[in-house]
Amino acid sequence: MKKIFIIIISLITGTLLSGRLQAQDQQKLAQSGMKFMSATLDARTAGLGEAVTALDGNAAFLFANPSSVARQENLVNATAGSMTWIADIKYIYGAVTFAPSGGDWGVIGITAMNVDYGDFIETISSSNTEGFVELGTFRPYALSLGVSYAKALNDKLALGGSIKYAKQSLGAAVTSINADGSYVKSDHVRGVMAFDFGLLYRTGFRSLNFAMSVKNFSQETRFEKENFQLPLTFRMGLSFNAVDLLENVDKNMHSFLLAVDAVHNRDFPEQVNIGAEYTFMNTISLRAGYNTPADERSYTLGVGVKQSYQNYGLGVDYSYTPYGIFDAVHRVNVSVSL
Repeated sequence: MKKIFIIIISLITGTLLSGRLQAQDQQKLAQSGMKFMSATLDARTAGLGEAVTALDGNAAFLFANPSSVARQENLVNATAGSMTWIADIKYIYGAVTFAPSGGDWGVIGITAMNVDYGDFIETISSSNTEGFVELGTFRPYALSLGVSYAKALNDKLALGGSIKYAKQSLGAAVTSINADGSYVKSDHVRGVMAFDFGLLYRTGFRSLNFAMSVKNFSQETRFEKENFQLPLTFRMGLSFNAVDLLENVDKNMHSFLLAVDAVHNRDFPEQVNIGAEYTFMNTISLRAGYNTPADERSYTLGVGVKQSYQNYGLGVDYSYTPYGIFDAVHRVNVSVSL
């Protein structure tokens, strides 16, 4: 009964929140800002089609569902990686989780992300023959810093949350011209606090997991005139190791994870993300994911290699995502556990 009760409460909560977000979408569709906060950074997450809400993971999973790290066994896990996004936008990120006393007091996490948009030519309108004057170049940037906490309340239910600070600079713009011809500029920089929440529930039926997460919950902010909100995202997910259904298969040699997420975005129609990961000898993993509906992307492929020795571990992950008319997106990250 307790198990059924928790599942029912979770489903009701998710339905109510989804309905509220849908009502907001009628007014805020395609109006969110600081879109860098919705980017998928981790290669394993991307390789699984972003269907990782119901999976236990390493420090990088703090970006998806903070409750995913609640059952960390190692004292420390650290992950760092980079992503080459469309239009030559470059992301770098890092995440660290600490599980003192074997996680009895919970797991503490720290995340950081930086976005480099590259150089842009600054211009203002003019009455000359070209119609504009070049003022040089400017370099927009964005960053995010976060602190997380996750705790397994029992052998089935885990909760987690994150507090994040997001900042984006669009550069300085000319607002007026002085009598001597010099320019008066104003910086377009904004920072805002945001919150993530998540739960992960082991149903007790073999390896079936159920999870929910809310990402980028924040107040409205603005650069000049129009208010905007961060790209709020609500997810519900399931995961299952299909090897559990097979007899005479060594589960220490083979693993075949299947995962699916239902996603409600503030600024995009509802999506379904599907992912699969086959792992051999807990060392080599092959991944594939699919998203629908999607504008330019649909599928993602990934691979991972990890090696453990006693309480130490090292892993490398890579993912490839074709983006239609844009260049493919490549992600790579390295993780270490102690």
